[in-house]
Amino acid sequence: MNERYSRQIRFAPIGQHGQAELGKKHVLLVGAGALGTGNAEQLVRAGVGRLTVVDRDYVDESNLQRQQLYTEEDVRQHLPKAIALQRHLAAINSCADIIARVEDVSAEELLDLTESVDLIIDATDNFETRFVINDVAQKRNIPWIYGACLGSYGVSFMFIPGKTPCLNCLMTDIPLGGGTCDTVGVIAPAVQMVVAHQSAEALKWLTGNQQALRNRLVSYDLWENTYTSIRVDGLKKRDCPSCGEHAIYPYLSMSNLSRTAVLCGRDTVQIRPPRPTQLDLETLGQQLSTLGGQVTANSFLVSYANGGHRLVIFRDGRVLVHGTSDPAVAKGLANRYLGG
Repeated sequence: MNERYSRQIRFAPIGQHGQAELGKKHVLLVGAGALGTGNAEQLVRAGVGRLTVVDRDYVDESNLQRQQLYTEEDVRQHLPKAIALQRHLAAINSCADIIARVEDVSAEELLDLTESVDLIIDATDNFETRFVINDVAQKRNIPWIYGACLGSYGVSFMFIPGKTPCLNCLMTDIPLGGGTCDTVGVIAPAVQMVVAHQSAEALKWLTGNQQALRNRLVSYDLWENTYTSIRVDGLKKRDCPSCGEHAIYPYLSMSNLSRTAVLCGRDTVQIRPPRPTQLDLETLGQQLSTLGGQVTANSFLVSYANGGHRLVIFRDGRVLVHGTSDPAVAKGLANRYLGG
């Protein structure tokens, strides 16, 4: 197998030893969308020993613009993303142990999935899941690499328990509202830039080159030609509930996550945020009106109907998702159109 990895082994910081170390490592990839497929391909081609991919969604035609490896046949078969990705990765590197999990992860699932993991890569589409990843990572003492992109903008940072500030240090509350790829779009080069930053940090960590880690939060806008790299060491908080001296890992508790309730006999799910907020309904209505569905609004709520579902969003952050009684489907729709 040295010939397969020969160009990587010739790269002095990795060499034979680093390559051998990489082959022993287990990475958990949360999400198999644009960032997930990119990171998965990079790691499997590089020779990671085991990759566990977890995702709740299936391949859709709109994914093909930026989510590499997926094909039109995957769309026709409505394959779950984790399964489709596993099949394509196995065709690239049959020696890699690729585990596919088709599920919507919560704290319980993530605690189970991280029992033997060396690194977590965030490829999710919502901050609620990221905060759960953050608390699981802190509790398990596992580093994780954050990544996000929207439009032409991207951002990435590697969180290392005990060394860097955690996500809760940087963002004390789950963001509610805001743009998503469905509302403002995303271009593939922005995705690839985030993938490059995430996978490079992953290779450094997994091959034993921790001294080469960037230790900075990077963000950029490819359309506006801007790039920023900032140190965030000073933002680490001694009293942070997720990583401080008396950590309680708040996002492993359901009381700090959005709550869902199926409304009896109405084919409707209500999603409540962990705490009340005040949404800008006018801006939200304008964003949703660009998507081709039907938007109606008043001073109390915005109603958005599209594809057999209707979302009613209240100013306090509550959302009623009509047309389903499945909380996972409802949360997926809310994340898709409202962010979170």
